[in-house]
Amino acid sequence: MSLPSSLSRRNFLALAGIGAVSTLAGCASTVESNPIVSPVQYSGSTYRPFGSWLSSYNGEQPDPAVIYAAMDDGGFHLPAIPYQEIDPKYYRQRVVDPTGEPPGTVVVNTRERFLYVTEPGGTAMRYGIGVGREGFAWQGRGVIQWRKKWPRWNPPDEMVARQPELVKYSIANGGMEPGLKNPLGARALYIFEDKQDSLYRLHGNPDWRSIGKAVSSGCVRLLNQDVIDLYDRVPERAPILVTQA
Repeated sequence: MSLPSSLSRRNFLALAGIGAVSTLAGCASTVESNPIVSPVQYSGSTYRPFGSWLSSYNGEQPDPAVIYAAMDDGGFHLPAIPYQEIDPKYYRQRVVDPTGEPPGTVVVNTRERFLYVTEPGGTAMRYGIGVGREGFAWQGRGVIQWRKKWPRWNPPDEMVARQPELVKYSIANGGMEPGLKNPLGARALYIFEDKQDSLYRLHGNPDWRSIGKAVSSGCVRLLNQDVIDLYDRVPERAPILVTQA
């Protein structure tokens, strides 16, 4: 098996050992010479500094009953997520960082259905994800070029051609309004590679059942409550690594 040029053997081995997105360009860089690796902001976090050689993390964890409760955001009311029906490994949680990446890096392991935000001191915040067909279309290093709260959904013309019922949401017709039924959910983070739009997105998701699964279409999807948390932790221009290993 050949590795993508942007994925070092060291990073591949680290990611391959990890245990255990909604529509391309409508769901919707090689890190530059001076990548942004500033620590992310841990709003509401119980983070404490740890040594760099952790074997396990036994500190406090987010309470799923709290973080997946109903919430109001941007004029929309997000219903509570029935987290008891989701495999607990996909809950938002702090873990020992398995990626070897600098603090402030987003790492997506599509095979294992996990997204990490690396932290100082050897830990990472981990989120469960769902991956659509377009989520397997790109891998490598890039930057989060920009982020959007409650984005519009603009399915590409190729998707509209396959699903004519989406024509009312086509780019020519202005896309779908933000809202609870919008496939991009509460937030979208747009990934660029070499200063070009990769058409790869991290975004919210109105269907909690898709977390941990490969679904028919889409990029990398998170629970809406999780993508809101991710948005607050990850600034624009943050580096991102996506691996399909």
